[in-house]
Amino acid sequence: MFDRICVPTDGSDAAAAAFEHILAIAADHDATVHLLHVADTTRDSVTRIGGDVVDVLEREGDSIVADAADRAADRGVETETAVRQGGVPETIVAYAEEMDADVVAMSTKGRQGMEHLVGSTTERVVRQSPVPVLALRPGDEETPYPYEDILVPTDGSPAATAALDQALPVAKHVGATVHVLSVVETGGIGVGDHIEIDVLSQYADDAIADGLERAEDAGVDAVGAVEAASSAARGIRAYIDDPGVDFVAMGTHGRTGVSRSLLGSVAERTLRTAPVPVLAVPTREED
Repeated sequence: MFDRICVPTDGSDAAAAAFEHILAIAADHDATVHLLHVADTTRDSVTRIGGDVVDVLEREGDSIVADAADRAADRGVETETAVRQGGVPETIVAYAEEMDADVVAMSTKGRQGMEHLVGSTTERVVRQSPVPVLALRPGDEETPYPYEDILVPTDGSPAATAALDQALPVAKHVGATVHVLSVVETGGIGVGDHIEIDVLSQYADDAIADGLERAEDAGVDAVGAVEAASSAARGIRAYIDDPGVDFVAMGTHGRTGVSRSLLGSVAERTLRTAPVPVLAVPTREED
């Protein structure tokens, strides 16, 4: 469940659009939204010019978070605002930890365009944050909320289990069905190598069985699926489209070795390509 949602904003159109979706979540969970604007003082141009420019950046930030707070008030959502100096990803992570956020919710597109955030800020926040990160791509604000179908890819790793544990309370709260998916990667397997496919399929079956048991214990409707694909990312992407889901929760690290690597780079590829919101869930456990 979400009680404290950290929302970084730069005042861009993309951030404003994503904020509508975030406000729907916050209103449903009766959550407080902590609005953060980072005055990026690590840029060379800012460092060279000095204090006057920093003051301008902070005043602009004050205006951005105040406007967002007004929008939240119109929806009956409580907010707190902050403007901080520093590097953007590092400051977001530090602030989320400071205010003990349940989730960081942010657009994957900012003022500088898609590559600026997807290639840099969002992914760096995901990599560094001990707090789950909800990434909203342009167009995700059109995804209906409450969610009806939530996808949780799993390879049975602690990270995948952590993602499922995050998804189950959300699913129960909104009455959604959880889809537990395990992808058998066939891209590195030679033709006729049935033994390795059988081993991977057994890992997948075990991961699905565990996921469905956890969902049943939580009182959440769930379905399981094992799909074969050339890569985990492609298998996940295909499942998002057919049968179709409107939210993805996944861990940021996965197993290695014989059971393949599900997450990590796979999570980043999913963040870049999924047409629905993606919740990236960290775990402190080592693989």
